[in-house]
Amino acid sequence: MSRFEPDEIDRYARHLMLREIGGPGQQKLKAATVAIVGLGGLGAPAAFYLAAAGVGRLVLIDHDRAAVSNLQRQILFTTADVGALKVEAGARALSALNPHVAIVTHALKLSDENARATLSDATLALDGTDDFATRFAVDAACRSLAIPLVSGAVGRWEGQIGVFASGADPDAPCYRCLVPHAPPDSEPCSAMGVLGALTGVIGAMMAVEAVKIITGAGDVLSGRLLLYDALAATTRVIKLPRDPDCPGCGSR
Repeated sequence: MSRFEPDEIDRYARHLMLREIGGPGQQKLKAATVAIVGLGGLGAPAAFYLAAAGVGRLVLIDHDRAAVSNLQRQILFTTADVGALKVEAGARALSALNPHVAIVTHALKLSDENARATLSDATLALDGTDDFATRFAVDAACRSLAIPLVSGAVGRWEGQIGVFASGADPDAPCYRCLVPHAPPDSEPCSAMGVLGALTGVIGAMMAVEAVKIITGAGDVLSGRLLLYDALAATTRVIKLPRDPDCPGCGSR
């Protein structure tokens, strides 16, 4: 295990005090590689918190450039970043927050052709994208690589988050157990609208699940789906069993 620098002891002091993390858990965070697919409303806050938490290596994956319309919710960027590649602007912000984190950038859109190679060295992946072709490609790659997938989604005033074992646990559902096929009427948030702060809530929850997976703290949301309604201020968790007829991991 690599030694912490004096600055890191101070930086992670609140983690080191936690019985569920402590020194061994912080070492696991430092040794981990987390791939973040999409630096939008969910990926931006998740990336910030994972960098602050001391994840040793973050892989940022996004083909898009920052726009003014992003700034209502994508807190990784400022007005000065408009027009810049999100992965490059994001890398600058995260390195400024925590210089101990190594940042790898991929300015590309994940697909069935490149997802497995792009995610090949990740400990786990976070997916906060808003199109199902990318979500399915990430899920298939994670299943092939047997790495956990933390998936979040938001729309208007509602959000959801789940953890999909993606081959690491043969009894756990994959993302396709939840969404077997792309809904014909699905819309991105640009078409339906979304509360900016809601993306921060779900993105932060995604970071929490990632920290728990890496450190072994608590119970992760594998086989469960957390649903949050910001308008009603309610949260509920539903069970999500594995589907034997799933087009991704099904046995029939």
